[in-house]
Amino acid sequence: MPTDTATDVFEAHRSVLTAVAYRMLGRFADAEDVVQDAWLRWSAEERHDVRDPRGYLVRITTRLAIDRLRQVQSRREAYVGPWLPEPIATDFDRTAPDTAERAVLTESVSLAVLVVLESLSPLERAVFVLREAFGFPYGEIAVTLDRGEAAVRQLAGRARRHVDERKPRYDVDPAERRDLTERFLAAAGGGDLDALLSLLAPDARLVGDSGGKAKAPLRIVETADKVGRFMVAVAQKPVAEAEFRVTEINGAPALVVLSGGKPDSVFQVEVRDGRIQCVYIMRNPDKLSALTV
Repeated sequence: MPTDTATDVFEAHRSVLTAVAYRMLGRFADAEDVVQDAWLRWSAEERHDVRDPRGYLVRITTRLAIDRLRQVQSRREAYVGPWLPEPIATDFDRTAPDTAERAVLTESVSLAVLVVLESLSPLERAVFVLREAFGFPYGEIAVTLDRGEAAVRQLAGRARRHVDERKPRYDVDPAERRDLTERFLAAAGGGDLDALLSLLAPDARLVGDSGGKAKAPLRIVETADKVGRFMVAVAQKPVAEAEFRVTEINGAPALVVLSGGKPDSVFQVEVRDGRIQCVYIMRNPDKLSALTV
């Protein structure tokens, strides 16, 4: 296969390879590294007998992602404070129909699901991502992981049960989430604790991710009162040269705060029964440097 054709084939599948790797690793930088490694292998190998380039490339990418995940797990165990996935701008095509496939892809990239996926083994995570997010047949996943199909089905069932048990039951109406996001942040910015408490569920939680490199709580903040008071306190220390943009992050509305034109913080809320159940704050500069809004 000529080099230019090999490049064209790879580029045609780059987006799905990146999507698989990101769901496996939760960091866009790690996903890009894995996809680059996949390209190096693809470009160096003989491909005369490759009948399904997409499946072949997904197989390489998944195996590389499993290896990378095993390497970074110990690093995450030593992470300072709560760990959240690296936020990515998704901004799905608004003209596209709300198909079941789109809904599954959106859910599989949500912060809540990616956090739960962190508790799976690398093999369970790979099976879950390939099966649940991308609909790969069990037989194809078995070849990818060099496992028997029966074993893959067991891994899939175990992973699905684990995710179902641990995944929060949040509402997913984008319009409601956007409205509550804007009202919540307006109340916080105005220092209106009563307004904040009216928006928060009694057992609301706040999860901040700074990696110890920016100001954010090093433990999960629990109860509406504590979350509300924390947000009011944060608002008293405005970001320099601040700009505010509401955009879609990981498949849901979020507020991105920029300082001097660069991302400083990302705020996102999860909603249940019309109240804010969880607030995510991402401030680790290493995770925000590649974010484009």
